[in-house]
Amino acid sequence: MLKSALRLGLAAVAGFALALPASAETRITYKSAKSSSSYYQMGVQIAEAMKAGSGGDIIVTVEESQGSVQNVMETRARGGDYVFTTPPALVGLAQGGKAMFEGKSSPKFDEIRALFPIPSLTMHFVMSKESGATDFAGMEGKTILLGKGSFGAREGEKYLKLFGLEGKVELAEVELSNAVPALKNGQIDGFVTAGSWPAPNVIEAAASTDVTVLTLTDEQIAQSKRAKLVIPAGTYSGQDADITTTSLPVVAYTTTAMDDDTAYAMTKTFWETKAKMGETARWWNGVDEGLMGTITGKIHPGAQRYYEEVGFALTDAQK
Repeated sequence: MLKSALRLGLAAVAGFALALPASAETRITYKSAKSSSSYYQMGVQIAEAMKAGSGGDIIVTVEESQGSVQNVMETRARGGDYVFTTPPALVGLAQGGKAMFEGKSSPKFDEIRALFPIPSLTMHFVMSKESGATDFAGMEGKTILLGKGSFGAREGEKYLKLFGLEGKVELAEVELSNAVPALKNGQIDGFVTAGSWPAPNVIEAAASTDVTVLTLTDEQIAQSKRAKLVIPAGTYSGQDADITTTSLPVVAYTTTAMDDDTAYAMTKTFWETKAKMGETARWWNGVDEGLMGTITGKIHPGAQRYYEEVGFALTDAQK
């Protein structure tokens, strides 16, 4: 009798457990950039969009990072819940064991797969109207802030050399975070910054003082060996014409350790919520199907499924 009652009780508990809805919640770690950067803000926006767009099924935790190289290196120890951002060129270097990845190769690097593009790192050469500079030649003899250690600083220094300005401009010893007040008080004539567009510090500079954001010629863009990008007229206060500049693509990646269904769900949710994100942060409006061509490596099979559904053309190298 006691055994029968126990069997009935256990059966009832088992039935109740089966009746409970299975949790479909997927937790993802998203690693992007320093907390003070626009790319960290993008990570927060993506986390919010994933939660809302998936009905709470995808929960993203944003982790601060010291940069793209660290993001790639961490794939060696991370699992299928890891998403990170980096330029596609760095993935290629990691997989080839070149440059900063020399001697640090890992089979894990070969498992890196793309999910979707995010706003590109866009070069801005911002000059005060008072400086009179309207092109790169006009920068000669001016005081320019490049910053230190960032992609924008390295790229800005490269362009000064390429365009014959090395040693012909005075480089300001000021932190990039102080660029706008330094420009307003005449401490500098201009600054160089790289980030998504519209760039917050360029918006602030254009709103608080008259500035000119320099346009690059097609010849200069070819010399830079970077992608051409056009910032539409009206993006910044007082900007009456398009700005032609260069950019470095940035992509959200994971590895083959992520299951296909999760990669599919994340990619689908990103594209379906992108327009909504663009209503409050205009940098998302620069992300469209055209940026798919900037993904030079392989795309995760789960993400491929979504792109095939919506008719995005993929190259053989991306499959």
